[in-house]
Amino acid sequence: MRLLITGASGLLGLNLSLEASACYTVIGVARTLLQGVPFEAHGVDLLQEGMAAKLIREFRPDAVLHCAALTYPDQCEAHPDLAWRMNTWLPARLAEQCAAAHIPLLHISTDAVFDGRAHTPYTEAHPPNPLNVYAHTKWEAEKAVLEIYPQALVVRTNFYGWSASGERSLAEFFFYNLSQNKTVNGFTDVIFCPILVNDLARLLLEMLERGLSGLYHVLGPQPMSKYEFGIAIARRFGLDERLIRPGSIAESDLKAPRAMHLWLSTEKVRQALGHPLPEFSTGLEQFYAQFLAGYPQKLRSYPQSTPFS
Repeated sequence: MRLLITGASGLLGLNLSLEASACYTVIGVARTLLQGVPFEAHGVDLLQEGMAAKLIREFRPDAVLHCAALTYPDQCEAHPDLAWRMNTWLPARLAEQCAAAHIPLLHISTDAVFDGRAHTPYTEAHPPNPLNVYAHTKWEAEKAVLEIYPQALVVRTNFYGWSASGERSLAEFFFYNLSQNKTVNGFTDVIFCPILVNDLARLLLEMLERGLSGLYHVLGPQPMSKYEFGIAIARRFGLDERLIRPGSIAESDLKAPRAMHLWLSTEKVRQALGHPLPEFSTGLEQFYAQFLAGYPQKLRSYPQSTPFS
């Protein structure tokens, strides 16, 4: 099976491409030109008019896994037009092409489509209420993709892991700052359900293999605060947890408003797959084992340049 993976240099896209390349033929496309990866890689401007059709026509994939997005909320807030084009317009164009070619499409969304004000875990039936430009463009993309191509698979998630830049996940933020004995903030009032990106990648491939479609929440089954997450990272790596200062997101200098209580139910995907999702503790152990094996350095050796202005 030939898989076309967009955003192949990003945190999810690169790890997903590496996981998938063990079993599938992977064509990874990204703005950053990759070198030395064990899959076919191409530097592509995904926002170029007609690019979605060109990718399907030239690479003839059996499925498309769309991971590319503008993911920093503050950047989206500052550049709403770019955020809309990347996060809403592009997935809609890919949905059109996949529907026309009758090939599966997996679109990655976010837990941030919710406002974080619910007192129970969010299910797929809860109505979204995005609080910032990033979340709004992702919510609009969900609606567009499923309207254009009802057989598409849309996954809301929140993940961590090692990235090529070393700056793409909260786990890296805590690890690298604490490793340099820098004091960092940990929000005690922001709840999320993190999943290791490699665990997520394997679940996504399993969902694709099973032919699932529609909307699913695929995250860690254990809710925790950003502060608790940082403490767990510090303890596993033997770093000084006292450097993490507990605080409130209201006291931060973040520009875009954030949802504070993003506990999402994973019962739907658990039932569909017939097994529980990986626990946070097992993901953290794998994250630590990857560090010992030099996995972060391996990822950082791949990106070379951005061939587009």
